[in-house]
Amino acid sequence: MDLLRRRLLARGFAATLGLVGALGSAPSLRAEPASIVVASTTSTEQSGLFKHLLPAFEAKSGIAVKVVALGTGQALDAARRGDADVVLVHDRPAEDKFLAEGFATQRRDVMYNDFVLVGPKADPAGVKGSDVVAAFTELAGAKAPFVSRGDRSGTHSAELRTWKDAGIDLAAVRGDWYRDVGQGMGPALNAASALNAYILADRGTWLAFKNRGELAILVEGDKRLFNPYGVMLVNPAKHPSVKVKEGQAFIDWLVSPEGQGAIAGYRIGGEQLFFPSAAH
Repeated sequence: MDLLRRRLLARGFAATLGLVGALGSAPSLRAEPASIVVASTTSTEQSGLFKHLLPAFEAKSGIAVKVVALGTGQALDAARRGDADVVLVHDRPAEDKFLAEGFATQRRDVMYNDFVLVGPKADPAGVKGSDVVAAFTELAGAKAPFVSRGDRSGTHSAELRTWKDAGIDLAAVRGDWYRDVGQGMGPALNAASALNAYILADRGTWLAFKNRGELAILVEGDKRLFNPYGVMLVNPAKHPSVKVKEGQAFIDWLVSPEGQGAIAGYRIGGEQLFFPSAAH
């Protein structure tokens, strides 16, 4: 019986080798690693926050995260097309619209920081210490060089709201003094540094920015400069390809005490860039 069993096993093994040879190679039994795509903002990417957060999440969950860094408007559009599983952005009116359209069913607060008005240390427009609306009024009146991201980002939306709050019809007054670069926060800051111009920036990217030249923060602390971030899972009813389990795991980690602690722990030069805001 033992001899018969050995012969049968040998024949089975030989048949398997023959099948493998005919097919060229044996099929891999190794599962593909879990992964998600997160559409987020240039501020979270260029500030270095994701480089700080993702290793901890990936080590804990085994889920790889690919970040597509865009302006908030573009990030939400990518999610509308089904090109992302999760969005992490900072333009509350645009986020509410995304929810109302059914592209997500829930938004969670994650963190906040603030915007700052940056400009030449010499401050030729005389805006230092003003509230942000008064500062924008002065900038338009003086036609002081100003760089706008112009990319439908959360920062760009905040800038446009501030011009509106100041009663400035930007279309009527804009000229060579107003440079619309259509790029992310880092390149826009580089342009402002090269031009010695004013710019509205998020504090996180400003703190991480090295090429400051003669620029400095001139206006900060105004309540209009508050900058909240929210996270949403793309609705699988709109896009069945959404990786619900993995995407929700990322969101749950971000708003957990561990994720919130990791956000609070990210500092540059001892200064905290983002402040956790998830409700527990």
